[in-house]
This record gives sequence, structure tokens and C-alpha cells, in this order.
Amino acid sequence: MLKLWNKDRIAQASDILQSVSSQVNDALENRPISIQLRGLTCMKGSPARARVVYAPVLEVGGEGRLVRACKVITEAFVKSGLVLERDAKQELRLHATIMNVRHRKSKKSNRRNDSFDARAIFRQYGEQDWGEYPVPAVHLSQRFKFDEGGYYHCCCSIPLPEVAQSE
Repeated sequence: MLKLWNKDRIAQASDILQSVSSQVNDALENRPISIQLRGLTCMKGSPARARVVYAPVLEVGGEGRLVRACKVITEAFVKSGLVLERDAKQELRLHATIMNVRHRKSKKSNRRNDSFDARAIFRQYGEQDWGEYPVPAVHLSQRFKFDEGGYYHCCCSIPLPEVAQSE
């Protein structure tokens, strides 16, 4: 997660992402990439006291191309100084957030220690195959700012190789 506190840092991050576009595609061997979402995991803690529940992202085919592409992007951001040193040492965790207590509509004032019991959710959906999805682009998205469709605002994106359309 990048800490982009102002427009200058957002512009710098956008420029860096654009500058590594060809290297990212090289890491993907200029072939389309798809992901699979399967199962559920807690970001920290246990399902009994969950704060964030997510579906792990797996590369379809398991060739390691996705991780290599992510590494190209991460290294560029680290080299630029946009990644804090403590964040640079964290392991990349590709995931799709399913539930987050931060977005819970609650009257509780102490959200820092807020959690929920997700054990029933894990029993029912813990091994669920959520499907496979092509990844057409990499987005630099801004937290807490949303587009008309409810998605995070995209500050910048780079296209990834697409599946050739049959005629």
C-alpha cells in the first residue's frame, strides 16, 4: 500500500507506473494473465475475531508471471522512495477484500478493536471457488475516493496483454 499524501505523490506514482509498463508486460511474457479467487482467509487473527476477510488471489497456471510483474512495480516504487522502508519489507499479499470492519455501519465508537465472528462464514464459504478472472490492466487507485460505480478512483492505469479476439 502506497502512502500518497498529496497530488504530487499521486502524480509521481502515476509516472512511475507508466514508466514500467513495458517491463511489466515483459514479466508477463507478453501473454494475458488470469487470476482465480478461492477460499477465505483473515488478514490477521482468527475467524472468531475477524477484522478483514479476504479471498486469496492465485495465478491461473501458476507460472509465477503475476508475482514477477508485481515485483517490477514494487521495486520501481521502492527505488523512487514512495514506499516506506517498513512497508518495503512486507510480503506482497495479493487478495480481494470481502469484508472489512472499517466499513461496518455501527454505532460503536471504538472501531480500532472492532471485530466480528466470521466462523459461520468460513464454515459455509471457506473453501469456495469464486471463479477465474482475466486481468486487463493494473490500476493505481486512490483510497477513500470512489467513482460513479462505487469502485476506488483510478488515478492511472497500464494495460496488460489481452486475449486475442477471434474473428
